Amino acid sequence: MTTTNKKSDKELAFLQDLFIAPDWGERFAELIDEHVKLPKEGEALYVAAGTGGHALALHERAGEKLELLCVDENPECLELARAKATATNEQITFDTAQLDNLDFKNNRFDLVIGNASLVSRQRVRKMFSEIVRVAAPGATIALTLPTASSFGEFFSIYWEALHNNGLIDHESDVEQLITELPTVSDVEQLAEDEGVDDVESWTRIEEFDFESGEQFLNSPLVAEFLMHDWLALVPDDKRAALFSEISRLINEERHEAEFALSVKATLVVGQKAHSH
Repeated sequence: MTTTNKKSDKELAFLQDLFIAPDWGERFAELIDEHVKLPKEGEALYVAAGTGGHALALHERAGEKLELLCVDENPECLELARAKATATNEQITFDTAQLDNLDFKNNRFDLVIGNASLVSRQRVRKMFSEIVRVAAPGATIALTLPTASSFGEFFSIYWEALHNNGLIDHESDVEQLITELPTVSDVEQLAEDEGVDDVESWTRIEEFDFESGEQFLNSPLVAEFLMHDWLALVPDDKRAALFSEISRLINEERHEAEFALSVKATLVVGQKAHSH
């Protein structure tokens, strides 16, 4: 098992559509469905819309008068999204854009939804300030992301695996991974700092179950999406041994039960201040 053979945009788009959106993505999408009120008309923007499934569902619910624009960094995800929109006759525009550098004018959209569930932590703040920038005064702003104490089960095993493999220098990397996940109050504070009023948040603990260490390491969610950040600082030649150790520890820990990876899925919602 190795993650050195980087998948193409097209492969990642298919994996996202088949495995990520219907399971991982769905947990964050449900929070949006429950707590975000859609405007009856105007323009809405969905940032990091992936392969478009959730955006299509939102648009269908909002009706024809709400124009929806969707952006994502992977052009191949947008190809899949366009095909779905064509099949259902939904009038949605899909464009490639950098999540933390949006190509839109200030104060434009009546609703902006940002999906930071798979965005690396370092980019979330900039992505959020971009979302606020392009929202119109009084517009609703919503952001989903995993918050502090997510992935705890994995991080403790990861730390132990690094320790057992003599990668002592990297144990602090794990501490950094743990501490860089923002708390819910960090995210609320970020929203207030960016000029968002009436900030509210909701959090649900979601579990993803794996039958073995191998299944965990080979699952598209972990191998292609989460692991890139988690392994960033471990040298390539040390990874194979590290993976076997992680796998062994997971299998030892779970005692014939499933290994659960828990995530604190959080949604933060507010209104852009009129004076901002």
